[in-house]
Amino acid sequence: MREIKHKSFAELVGFPECTNRIPSGTQDTHSTTVLALRFKEGIVNLGDRRATSANYIMYDRADKILPLDDYTLVAVAGSFARSVEVARYLRHAFKYYARMHLQDLSLEGKLQEVSRALVANLSLAMDGIGMFLPVVSAYDPSKNTFAIYFFDALGARFENSEFGCAGSGAERIRGVFDFIKRTKGPFEKRSLEDVLTDGLVMLDIASQLDSATGGLERVPPVAKILTSDGIQNIPESDLIKAIRSLESSTKK
Repeated sequence: MREIKHKSFAELVGFPECTNRIPSGTQDTHSTTVLALRFKEGIVNLGDRRATSANYIMYDRADKILPLDDYTLVAVAGSFARSVEVARYLRHAFKYYARMHLQDLSLEGKLQEVSRALVANLSLAMDGIGMFLPVVSAYDPSKNTFAIYFFDALGARFENSEFGCAGSGAERIRGVFDFIKRTKGPFEKRSLEDVLTDGLVMLDIASQLDSATGGLERVPPVAKILTSDGIQNIPESDLIKAIRSLESSTKK
């Protein structure tokens, strides 16, 4: 009896072979800055809302933090269009696997799919168009653990248990993470409110040093949290309250 080989979602849609070139001279819209911070009950993701094309501000309400399933969040920096397309592909790939095998894809399998998508995008990244860098926040129900993963353009994966960031503004604040950890203690032992304030401070610093990163004054950043119960949005009213409290404390 001939064995039936199940194709992957990527093989069905031809994703690895997607090498369509973007016409020369086309301006790519980019997004920055995103960061992920561990807190006591999970991981908080923050991202400014600005999307730029060269020296133009194309949009000031971009959502750069995208859920891939109930327990996986991806924050994207770089080519906004390409990153949204890849996030959409990954969501469908995870669902396809679950329906074909009657069980969810393992965390290791999800991370391999992210690396695979980056490798498939390499030709565009080498051309300087379509490059993006994801920061993945994940909860593993089988182990009851949280972790933050970041990647390079070749798909190499790196893990950090407490923080991660990407984007042009991230280069300005990388040292701040370690400073906060040394002065306030591990992120994973602190409350959401405390860690959220630190994240807002870092986004504010990035916006002052990087023109591609939007500030806090006009449009609040995107903010989502991942806990063992799943993914939730932090209400805009709570964000505005935290920003006002931060502004008051800096004026004292």
